[in-house]
Amino acid sequence: MVLEGIYTPLITPFHADGSVDKDSLAELIERLIGAGVHGLISGGSTGENYAQTVEERLDLARFTVERTKGRLPVIVGTGAMRTPDSLALASGAREMGADALLLGTPPYSVPTERENALNALAIDRAADLPIILYNYPGRMGVEMGREFLDRVGRSKNVIGIKESSGDINRLHLLARDYPHIQMSCGMDDQALEFFAWGARSWICAGSNFLPQEHVFLYETCVRQGDFARGRRIMSAMLPLMRVLEQGGKFIQCVKHGTALTGLSTGPMRPPLQGLTKDDKRELEQVIRVLKAAVAAIKEGN
Repeated sequence: MVLEGIYTPLITPFHADGSVDKDSLAELIERLIGAGVHGLISGGSTGENYAQTVEERLDLARFTVERTKGRLPVIVGTGAMRTPDSLALASGAREMGADALLLGTPPYSVPTERENALNALAIDRAADLPIILYNYPGRMGVEMGREFLDRVGRSKNVIGIKESSGDINRLHLLARDYPHIQMSCGMDDQALEFFAWGARSWICAGSNFLPQEHVFLYETCVRQGDFARGRRIMSAMLPLMRVLEQGGKFIQCVKHGTALTGLSTGPMRPPLQGLTKDDKRELEQVIRVLKAAVAAIKEGN
């Protein structure tokens, strides 16, 4: 499996009572396919997986696979605190016909690199599907370091890594020492740097509501190799990256941004709460300016 393009980690739309709004999810899937994204991820943290049961996550993934109908690859997230839950998600992904797994470190337990590798390889055996590792030490507590990568990198199924550490030196490490593991940008404000170091994909939550703008940056840098134009696009997008990351309101911002497109996204599940009026106004202004700036670049201005 080649990781190429923009992969959207889907939000989970909810009804007011907290139940899943599958009609809105179906509409989101169709919109993203129509906008030209290259793959979908079900069960990521952007989809509020931490607030869902394993059964709910499997149901959402199955719905996404069935609705997508093979038009795009669907990657299923296996992140969970309990290894048995990750194994159930992995084997379920195989049974429903998913294309790959997104595999992160179990949060909170702080495993050693050996323990983390053995956990990952157990999930690998449960599914025998292509695997995209997910390195996010800021949320998981530990990094997928050399010992981990050396162990899991021997598996034919480990094809890529979503790198979300924010450490630019990790790009150098992965590009130079682990070229057989495809890099995927998982740190939005470093997308340009990832593309410069050979990454050909970007897993980006903002593509839930700005898919065409994200695809435009990818096509400009990766397909056309025009990094001068890419810098202009990235410069226009950076204010959005800052707003998404400020104050721990990432998912709230992504869901509100998606709601601005006319899709019913509903509330977050507890413990998260919605944005304040001031937060909404700031995000809306940033999106307006971004869309205008990127449109002007597309037109050659």
